[in-house]
Amino acid sequence: QVHLVESGGGLVQAGGSLRLTCKAPGRTMSRYHLAWFRQAPGKEREFVAGISWNGGVMDYADAGKGRFTISRDNAENAAYLQMNSLKPEDTAVYYCAAKTTVSGLSSSSTMYTSWGRGTQVTVSS
Repeated sequence: QVHLVESGGGLVQAGGSLRLTCKAPGRTMSRYHLAWFRQAPGKEREFVAGISWNGGVMDYADAGKGRFTISRDNAENAAYLQMNSLKPEDTAVYYCAAKTTVSGLSSSSTMYTSWGRGTQVTVSS
């Protein structure tokens, strides 16, 4: 497992942007596929975006396509989620998650063995 720390959440007006960061202090993130999930109050945790260990493959949930961009910098042991044109329905706690490269990138939260504590994103209307 790898210890993950998210940052960059906050309060933003609808139409605004935020950039979330996920870091793994002291660990090599290049050994892991990474993903962002989110969970809104009263709802299940849902996949937002994922990126393979070398950045070669990316996947997005329909809700974020065209608005969100996932990226990573293995030299910095960091991954990012750039969120543009934010909507009130994007309000949630956003989590960074990691899975080993034994299998491919996945949108299923059960495949991820390491999780951060999350960062709150609130979009006001």
